[in-house]
Amino acid sequence: METAPPPGRLPAFFFGHGNPMNAIQRNPVTEAWAAIGAALPRPRAVLCISAHWYLPATAVTAAALPQTIHDFGGFPRALYEVRYPAPGDPLLARRVRELLAPTRVALDERWGLDHGTWSVLIHVFPDASVPVVQLAIDETQPPDVHFELGRRLAPLRDEGVLIVGSGNVVHNLHAYAWGRHPAEPFDWALRFEEQVKRLLVAGEHGSLVEYESLGGDAMLAVPTPEHYLPLLYVAGARAAGEPASFPVDGIDGGSVSMLSVRLG
Repeated sequence: METAPPPGRLPAFFFGHGNPMNAIQRNPVTEAWAAIGAALPRPRAVLCISAHWYLPATAVTAAALPQTIHDFGGFPRALYEVRYPAPGDPLLARRVRELLAPTRVALDERWGLDHGTWSVLIHVFPDASVPVVQLAIDETQPPDVHFELGRRLAPLRDEGVLIVGSGNVVHNLHAYAWGRHPAEPFDWALRFEEQVKRLLVAGEHGSLVEYESLGGDAMLAVPTPEHYLPLLYVAGARAAGEPASFPVDGIDGGSVSMLSVRLG
């Protein structure tokens, strides 16, 4: 028998953020992100684990006014002019460090909000009034460590903090169709996206963590881990019996999954 979540517990989300241009475009994906934000109770803060802060350490942003980072190249000028002026939350940064102990967590005041965070949140919370803190992904650690860190962060969901992972379940830019014409999804991309959905619905987190054992589709879908690992933080923060749903799915450019996951 499933237990009802405590009153006030926020769901946890993974967003497939895809192309940075989503920040300034209105399309079915960004409209779905906006609908998610409109339906949510207002959180006191967001903790985002973005694929684009990937370094050999664990760190958390601790600046009161984090900068908007344009960590990409070759896009229209309008994208570089976007600012997402959400405040930071130094107290939340310290709470994250406390929860992740004994893992050493640096309080970083130089990094800000990269596009993995703001390209999504600009639709979810367009007024940029909800404080945002980012957690770095330690590239030296295996997948099970990232899942365990997510598990330690779970109490934040009962403290008014929205836990968000931002990456892509399938992220193979070598196979991506960069032209203007829509591309048909690769069969392996579709199969892996569906496999991840099935595992989430079944609560088979062990297989999600050991994704490299899932066969050739996984090797093509996740050639490098940084866009996949944010999903493990969100899965780690999941309470027993919580349902999984998928407000967005589908493949962009043939080889990038736009899957969004809601847990709880």
